[in-house]
Amino acid sequence: MDIIHLLPDGVANQIAAGEVVQRPSSVIKELVENSVDAGADRIEIRVTDAGKTSIMVIDNGKGMSETDARMAFERHATSKISQAADLYNLHTLGFRGEALASIAAVAQVELTTKTIDDELGVHLVLKGQQIVEQSPVACNRGAKFVVNNLFYNVPARRRFLKSDVTEMKNIFQEFERIALIHPDIEFAFYKEDILSISLKTGTFKRRIIEMYGNTIEKQLLPVQADTSLVKIDAYVGMPESAKTKGARQFFFVNGRYMKHSYFNRAIQSAFERLIPSDKSVPYFYCLEVDPSRIDVNIHPTKTEIKFADEQAIWQIIFAATKEALGTFNVVPPLDFEPSAIPEISLSPSRPISQPHIEVDNSYNPFNSSKGYTRTSAQDWQKFYQSFASVGQKETAMEENAPITEAMDNRDLFADEASESVSVEWERETSMFFQYGKYIFTPVQSGLMMIDMHHAHMRILYDAYLENLVQGDGISQGLLFPELFQLSISQIPVIQKLWSELKSVGFEISDLGGGSYAINGVPAGIEKRRPVEVVHSLLDKYGENGSSREAVHSSLALELARNNAIPASQKLSNDEMNHLVSQLLQLQGPKYAPDGKPIITLLDMGRLDALMR
Repeated sequence: MDIIHLLPDGVANQIAAGEVVQRPSSVIKELVENSVDAGADRIEIRVTDAGKTSIMVIDNGKGMSETDARMAFERHATSKISQAADLYNLHTLGFRGEALASIAAVAQVELTTKTIDDELGVHLVLKGQQIVEQSPVACNRGAKFVVNNLFYNVPARRRFLKSDVTEMKNIFQEFERIALIHPDIEFAFYKEDILSISLKTGTFKRRIIEMYGNTIEKQLLPVQADTSLVKIDAYVGMPESAKTKGARQFFFVNGRYMKHSYFNRAIQSAFERLIPSDKSVPYFYCLEVDPSRIDVNIHPTKTEIKFADEQAIWQIIFAATKEALGTFNVVPPLDFEPSAIPEISLSPSRPISQPHIEVDNSYNPFNSSKGYTRTSAQDWQKFYQSFASVGQKETAMEENAPITEAMDNRDLFADEASESVSVEWERETSMFFQYGKYIFTPVQSGLMMIDMHHAHMRILYDAYLENLVQGDGISQGLLFPELFQLSISQIPVIQKLWSELKSVGFEISDLGGGSYAINGVPAGIEKRRPVEVVHSLLDKYGENGSSREAVHSSLALELARNNAIPASQKLSNDEMNHLVSQLLQLQGPKYAPDGKPIITLLDMGRLDALMR
């Protein structure tokens, strides 16, 4: 019996949609790219309920005729290529002819479109890829797509969507990738019918500044190159703009966003010895390459691109970046420690006389009545007594101080002390010794070793977590507000974290357009850089928006990590006393909130073993 058969078109389209339409951001990417290919110079995007309920894209491009409008929703129907050879001469973002068919297979779609030559446009309504309504309509030139109830007929896919914050973050991410590389197009982005982003036409650099704020303008260096293989028009950040995470990094080729780790290493190599190896600078690189020398048809998302001259282009990117750094005199700064610089007087405070030698001609070394005399036994006895008293003092100090040589025997600290070991602190002695980032203090069982950075992190974590739960964090006002700019993908994240940031003591004002002002910070961090702390919190937030408890834990941990005392800081005896006292009052003070150990016990048996 024959068992192989063709799948119905609806099933085949839903399978194809699984690759093309993964989430609401995929719909926006495909529709906006179509608008760009249609020659639009103004594109409007409207999103409701993070794209789950409705997505609308309106453009003033060339539009479609009635026949083309119907044909556009068929699989592999496209106006951008006509034969296989065209795949290697692409000048458009789309070319497969799968996007609209895939979207219509998993959503309810409406299309209103009109060309410049037609008097009336056409309005189509599709459900499950079937056209259920068609009518003429008066409208402007261009196209208006409305995508409602995404995945309404694939409930399993809808359940796999993330929280609204995560989905909006992905939507903004796709939007900024398209908006960045098309500064000649005006964009308007509406969220829940409220204008969130408005971008005017201008230059590539002007679009970068418009999206990420005026502060980034001072951090960027222009990178230019024009060769037979590639033309580069780019901007790269100065070394001081490097970040461990969250650096804005974009590669574009022929107006298309791409991911390329190999070219990324070229930029990192150009900054070798200028920035730490774990940090990255922001960059915006636009490459123009002969379309026949690249292959875009690798993945349905079209972000993976193969280059025929990959190694040569790597060298050009590296050389152009190095040239930009050299042209603008970017060199690593020489950082001198002020305390190590001796004070040198440029002019003497008193006149200096010429030295002269005086000779006592009457001195006779064999005459005991003058000059040096022999030391009596009694005098030597007094000298030894004074030396012995000094030695006794040093011995007493050594007996009372912890054995610092034990730090070199790291194997003795490998095994954690059992929970049953008493760590009762000998408060009457209050004796501490700091060695690097560790604090040592005697306890009943032996010697307690404490990582002061992790200890302070644990203390702060518990305090911040309590403030988040109770909402009564103490705020310290700033004399001058600190301004900062967020990218469009970070705006929904800070909106989600707004109440939590206020709970721990942040006072932040929304100035509009992605600009914010910090007017107050949690007590205890006013001497640090609050803008960096906020950026770090937003970068770390990620997927933790799924539950309130996860948000609180992540926020408290990041604040504690940023504000804990540095491992290199020197503490006084009173400061060590206060830190240990606070730590031992906590429930289960043995581990930091990130799971790293805080306390290690070195019992008397191990101490005795050192002296054998």
